[in-house]
Amino acid sequence: MALHDDDTGRGASLEAVLAELKRGKAVPCYLLYGDEEFRLRDAVEKITTALIPDARDRELNLFVTDGEHEDVGSLCESLITPPLLPGRKVLVVRETRLFQSKNLLAPLIARIRERLEPDPARAATDFMQFLALTELQLDDLREGGWRKIDDDVWQKIVPDGGGEGRESWLPRAVDLCVSRGLVPVKEKADETDRLERVLAGGMPEGNHLILTAETVDRRKRLFKAISTVGKVLSFVKITGEGKVKDKARQEAVQQMATELLTRAGKRISAGAWSVLGQKTGFDLRESLAAIEKLITYSGEKAVIEAADVEAVIGRTKEERVFDLTRAIAEKKLTAALRSLRELLDQGEPPLKIFSMIIREIRILLQAKLLIASGRLGSFDPDMDFGRFQRTVYPALTKLSGDGGMEGIAMIPKTPFPAYHSLKNASRFTRAELAGYMEMLARIDLALKSTARDERLLLERFLISVCKAKA
Repeated sequence: MALHDDDTGRGASLEAVLAELKRGKAVPCYLLYGDEEFRLRDAVEKITTALIPDARDRELNLFVTDGEHEDVGSLCESLITPPLLPGRKVLVVRETRLFQSKNLLAPLIARIRERLEPDPARAATDFMQFLALTELQLDDLREGGWRKIDDDVWQKIVPDGGGEGRESWLPRAVDLCVSRGLVPVKEKADETDRLERVLAGGMPEGNHLILTAETVDRRKRLFKAISTVGKVLSFVKITGEGKVKDKARQEAVQQMATELLTRAGKRISAGAWSVLGQKTGFDLRESLAAIEKLITYSGEKAVIEAADVEAVIGRTKEERVFDLTRAIAEKKLTAALRSLRELLDQGEPPLKIFSMIIREIRILLQAKLLIASGRLGSFDPDMDFGRFQRTVYPALTKLSGDGGMEGIAMIPKTPFPAYHSLKNASRFTRAELAGYMEMLARIDLALKSTARDERLLLERFLISVCKAKA
């Protein structure tokens, strides 16, 4: 599957770049950006290996640094210095900050919010970029200082329209950076100008720079300079709708998985591939991480089978979420606490789990109100599914089609899930479910505005729901 660049006209794909390098044609600089981390990382490795094929030469002529520690002045000095050994010299700056601007604040904030739970280290790095771009001071924001910024001032600084307000993420990000002792680093415009001049003609032949970034502002002069003298490749997550998107995502995973397996002298059976897709949804990060585990697990076996996938990957997050919501609906405390623990241990963000719990309680409350309305005729929680499908489901379908009740909005529209939602609602009183919604509102406030233990809050709620008498 071709990985196209950003329409710069210089290198239509990673394959084209590698083909040119194989013919000995290299450019001074390569910029690779996008949010598809695995594809981007793989491309950097392939380009680096193509530039310096000998592993021994890479030990002395390959230099790698992170954007968090980048110094443009030192980078320029290194770019104009000949290599230690004859041949090519390559400098790699991962997640550079040189292409950030205030125009990218909205996606930057979105990443901070998304990563606070599962990846606090990267969330902290993102927040330091946020501070550098907005010129806000970390010391001014700590210990509740962020509350002193009124809404009008905040809107002028940050394009934060829509979604959750800053109180849901800003104090947590501040505390995260303070606890890590991070210090903002500001870009120096004159050094950026110098880097442009170095790339344009001040580097010895054989010296090369590789920059990576998650997002870039294409209006930056440095971006345009690299587009002129180098190659710009984009690695963004696959978009689209329905089967087209699924097919493209599966092809991308299959291409990279095949490369990993071939290097290890292995292949994966059709059955194992199918199970892998069920477990990971062909998410690139999860799928390739699973392939790496399977390569290790399979040992001397040349073919990875479905049983190997089952043994290594285990149950999916979706299965565990379903187990949790089902345990809540059936008031099974032990099962609910076990499912919660497994989800948290698997890295699922507490706020995401919390949203699933809210949804389940809302479904149960709506089902209870629908039953009480008398609009379902002869519904009986003890009736079997066959009778439900013959006598009750048609009435439910009619209500849904006619838009006859607001309370039906969240009730599943397919027969079997609808049957269970209505049946499970009989285990609760209307007052109980309304009380749980109030409790969830208080928990929501505590999760977003205090440093309370998320696991403890969720466990206490499950105990409150599941210990109540049916």
